Amino acid sequence: MRRFALKSGALLLVVAQTLLLSSCRKDLCYDHFRRSAVTLDYEQEWERDYGRLWAQGWHDGINGMPYDLMRPKVPETVSMAIYPASGETPYEIYLDAAGGQASLGIGPYDILFYNNDTEYVVINDIASLPKATATTRSRSRATLMDMHYGERTVSPPDVLYGAFVESVPDVGAHNSTPVVATLRPLVYTYVVRYEIEEGLEGVALVRGALAGMAESVYLHDGSTDATSATVLFDGEKTAWGAVAQVRSFGIPDFPGDHYNRAARETTGKFTLNLEVRLTDGTIKSYDFDVSDQVADQPRGGVITVSGIRIDPPKPSEGGDGSGFTADVDDWGEWQDVELPITGVQHNQDNK
Repeated sequence: MRRFALKSGALLLVVAQTLLLSSCRKDLCYDHFRRSAVTLDYEQEWERDYGRLWAQGWHDGINGMPYDLMRPKVPETVSMAIYPASGETPYEIYLDAAGGQASLGIGPYDILFYNNDTEYVVINDIASLPKATATTRSRSRATLMDMHYGERTVSPPDVLYGAFVESVPDVGAHNSTPVVATLRPLVYTYVVRYEIEEGLEGVALVRGALAGMAESVYLHDGSTDATSATVLFDGEKTAWGAVAQVRSFGIPDFPGDHYNRAARETTGKFTLNLEVRLTDGTIKSYDFDVSDQVADQPRGGVITVSGIRIDPPKPSEGGDGSGFTADVDDWGEWQDVELPITGVQHNQDNK
């Protein structure tokens, strides 16, 4: 009987310890924040089809590259911003592209995902879910005249994905809530085609600008702000003219893709610039109204201007008479200047 009593006491002690651990206080429990499995996948689209049907009958040579090669790549790393419904301060967790295990507090809460492996994207107001936006860095070009009055000139944004998961429920401490999300593009690509009818042989370098585009995009719903910007970009000379792949947030004041486009008519002016440097060093600039083309393609597509005539370079004084100047490998003093702006810039060094 005595031996039995000792064993019973030990058993009661174990039971008491188990009950204590299973009903722990939040401030004393080391495992109070549950670890949830986060699974992420991606919609790799570079343009939204609003009737142009570019994927059908795509011509690789005319448009610069195969359609599928233009799809954005899966990012390297992702930020998971968590917004507690209690009003507590939001916080971020970094994940691999496919997701992983994340330690989450007591819900409910909203979650915002976006990739953070970018160089030119700047995140603003991330502490406020409705105000969180992505924009891009300012970029200056001395030779570019003001295309649209008051617009900021910017670099093309990097590939950017986003997803919003609303009202993840509270399942209590020590329980796990799987989180599954599909990240969709917030940045799209325009293939810009300059068909040069005359004077192509005298062109050494090509670049351009697209004015009237959205300056920023809201992360939680994919809609764009009403403010417009001019996107500066570099081009590539081809046998028929020049081509460029230009990333953009799309057109301003446009809803996310889960809204009905029929309820929102597109207005605004969109201007395309072509700037060429001739073999004699001369800079020439041309502007084209592409409002109709861009309005029909608010989220990426193909913009074409044709019939371009470029005056030939001036005859060379001396030399072989070809007019070729050896110092046109870059734009020299005409190179663009990157300008920092406020916000949180994500790149490999500050993740």
